[in-house]
Amino acid sequence: MRILVPLDDSDPARAALEHTFETFPEADVTALHVVNPSVSAYRSDAPYNFPRAVELEEEKAEALFEMAQELADERGRSVETETVVGSPPRGIVEFAEENDVDGIVLGSHGRSGVSRVLLGSVAEQVVRRAQVPVTVVR
Repeated sequence: MRILVPLDDSDPARAALEHTFETFPEADVTALHVVNPSVSAYRSDAPYNFPRAVELEEEKAEALFEMAQELADERGRSVETETVVGSPPRGIVEFAEENDVDGIVLGSHGRSGVSRVLLGSVAEQVVRRAQVPVTVVR
């Protein structure tokens, strides 16, 4: 069994990874970080240099992967890491389809009402689009 865990720098993403290790003790786990180019340019110190903005986000992903590896090591587990560039919901779903993933476990901020409508919900979009079971951890 192969489980995909999308990671960002949030507590819900960390909780999703912990949940995966506890709930699927025999599964191969892949931590995925999706670099969103439209957001990366605004967050970086190089807003007009798109390749540099993506590069900076990929460097930030390395810190996430170190955290994932530490959690895996604490539990005697292993974790693969992958980075893709694109829209998070699309990147997650496409990665799952292209890599024979059996399930997705992702964290949710639990936004509701206006903030969910304005910001969208990655978890909601993944649940709607994924062809494999999706577990949402809050």
